[in-house]
Amino acid sequence: MNRRDFLKHSGLLLAASTLPLSLVELAFANTEDNFSFAYISDAHIQQIKGTQFVRNWDKGLMRAVAEANLLDPKPDFIMFGGDLAQLGKPEEIDHGLEILSALHQKPRFVLGEHDFYLDMGEYWAKKVSEHYYSFDHKGVHFIVLNSILTHDEWSNKWSSPQERMAMMAGLDNPLGSPFMVGEAQRNWLKADLDKVDKKTPVVVFSHSPLQKIYKGWNFWTDDAEQVQALLKPFNKVTVIYGHVHQIQYNQIGNISFHSVMATAWPWPYPSTYAQAEQFLPKLTVEMNRADPFFERDATGWQLIDIANGNTAVHYSLPENKPRTVAFNPKTKRPEDSEYQQQRDLPQTHY
Repeated sequence: MNRRDFLKHSGLLLAASTLPLSLVELAFANTEDNFSFAYISDAHIQQIKGTQFVRNWDKGLMRAVAEANLLDPKPDFIMFGGDLAQLGKPEEIDHGLEILSALHQKPRFVLGEHDFYLDMGEYWAKKVSEHYYSFDHKGVHFIVLNSILTHDEWSNKWSSPQERMAMMAGLDNPLGSPFMVGEAQRNWLKADLDKVDKKTPVVVFSHSPLQKIYKGWNFWTDDAEQVQALLKPFNKVTVIYGHVHQIQYNQIGNISFHSVMATAWPWPYPSTYAQAEQFLPKLTVEMNRADPFFERDATGWQLIDIANGNTAVHYSLPENKPRTVAFNPKTKRPEDSEYQQQRDLPQTHY
């Protein structure tokens, strides 16, 4: 199937979808090298008691799995972007894995803070995946980082693992602690990248943004600049992250940043919540926000094309205008020109 037919077919299949699924296509000069992968993130599976779980979060993940299985052409692989669980319980992780087991392809995983801080990722490493790793696929070098670490002093000061998890799980909790990749992992990243030709396209998956956006909600990675410096020598770098439950995009030097949507719920933008200092990427155009009477509103999926180092992201939003964020070679930045010109007034009822 050629590229035009691929986009047309995928668009027809998913146009009516309200599902929070991301489909990513890497496009190169030689179309035979093109491939796609699906991206699902931020399920936040939450146990009520026993075998009872929050049904809405379950349903969001189940529908994303169903949509992924219907993709045609079939993606080369599937990523899950972190926060499978809400409070890191083995029961929540197991329930999330059970839902994901319906995928026709075995997924790869990114670790989220909600999966980590109950037992510092011990159960995740045992049942799900390594905390960080890399792999190569059809000429692209992929790196999965654990970007939600913090200082040992903070992690060890709580009276119980449950208290520590609760402190890190809160969106607006001043007792939380900023995320980081950490020195040991940065050393691993440097050694990994030293083996890669600088002309090789690099795609980095992290849970938190590898940039500093809003510290109060931990849309923040403390050592982001140090990680960016390790990626600076490469011609083509794309960072794809979850955690923020909203559409964000940015360009810092040679690195394009794109968030993915959540299967659970959306967050508002920091500027609409408080007048605290925040650094939402200037290139981001705020989307209309969630309708409290429509549980799948402000979740969505995106098709990401990467061609010659330039990124275009096609967003499909339920009951809202589709959006495309494309790199403009003239201005050397991503732009959302159609949405900026034909913008609906934002909803304020959230």
